[in-house]
Amino acid sequence: MADKSIREARTPDAARDAAPEESVSALPGDGISRRKLLGTAGATGLALGAAGGAVGYAAAPSTATPLSSIGSNRVMFHVKHQPGITEGLQARGHLVAFDLTAGAGRKEAAALLRRWSATAERLMAGEAAASDDTDVARDAGPSSLTITFGFGHSFFSRTCLEKQRPVSLDPLPDFSSDQLDKARSNGDLWVQIGADDALVAFHALRAIQKDAGGAARIRWQMNGFNRTPGATAQPMTARNLMGQLDGTRNPKPTETDFDKRIFVPSSGSNDPAWMANGSYAVVRRIRMLLDDWEKLPLKDQENVIGRRKSDGAPLSGGTETTAMDLEKTDAQGNYVVPGNAHARISRPDQNGGAAILRRPFSYHDGFDANGVPDAGLLFVCWQADPLRGFVTIQRKLDRGDALSKYIRHEASGLFAVPGGAAQGEYVGQRLLEG
Repeated sequence: MADKSIREARTPDAARDAAPEESVSALPGDGISRRKLLGTAGATGLALGAAGGAVGYAAAPSTATPLSSIGSNRVMFHVKHQPGITEGLQARGHLVAFDLTAGAGRKEAAALLRRWSATAERLMAGEAAASDDTDVARDAGPSSLTITFGFGHSFFSRTCLEKQRPVSLDPLPDFSSDQLDKARSNGDLWVQIGADDALVAFHALRAIQKDAGGAARIRWQMNGFNRTPGATAQPMTARNLMGQLDGTRNPKPTETDFDKRIFVPSSGSNDPAWMANGSYAVVRRIRMLLDDWEKLPLKDQENVIGRRKSDGAPLSGGTETTAMDLEKTDAQGNYVVPGNAHARISRPDQNGGAAILRRPFSYHDGFDANGVPDAGLLFVCWQADPLRGFVTIQRKLDRGDALSKYIRHEASGLFAVPGGAAQGEYVGQRLLEG
């Protein structure tokens, strides 16, 4: 749970709250169809197609009168980098891994990714699935839906594409805080679904599962949530289930080295060509030991993190975005930000410049027989190189992070997420047909 922020103008709850909403009256018999309304959704959405700058990718829809709620927000499918990486945090999320079925290989995988990509494009536009739609999302707009696809280490042997497997996809090392359930880890294929409406997210999950048909079966699936956009008086960094602001120091796309840290370059990389403009997702189910955490006095909680709980400001003073003074001491000569504080240890300047883009969901899966909550973080982080990103930071945390006592890593996965599909392409086409 490294300490960062997604963007100054697009903090987890901020991006879609920045502009005032317009409204439209869509009354029965007014001649305005749902599809026509949805076609105007880009006016307040997070469409990123134009930002990609690559020929063949879709631009944002032209400005028009939008729907009258956050349901109007639309993210484009055909973009330079797959959707679901740089967008603000959504209110609902599903993470799901699939394994190819016995006898399914490269040909079946290509057909599956073609189906999935077509479905993702339709659903992200607020349209129904091409066939056998469940009507779960009827009456809803796109609701910032994103669907993201990735490949696990085992996918390449299943499809006889071992020579195209990136070295960066080598299995993650073991860490002392790991208590991993293998049945809920890894997988041939990974899908991330996020939306600002629970029914829209579930509708996408169901459609993706049905599209898998006989080619793939679900290996594991996890459900998450974040604060709903607009739930706070002003845009702000999200809080996790420990009550801490979580995401203050995420690298920002405005930083000159952002792409270098997060995305595989289109040339001059050791990665295979099909990974150009892609990224690597590390996925961890991190259980928070909330009963133990909540027994700590506020001062002790803040010392564990290194930031004030109320506003996320560093213990060395200032506001949330004030640079942390690691050398500041109190009257007794002790560091104001403790040496083992999570925010100190996870800083890029304490890890050779290593940085990751965190984009998590919280989760709560009920209680055990003793009433202990099974809750925590569905940690998803993005980087151009997992060894220089997540692994570097986690190794440092593993050696003395004060937060480690209150969390447990229970599932893990590493997935290669190729760049976005251009118009007329499906995700992964350059790998599967190259």
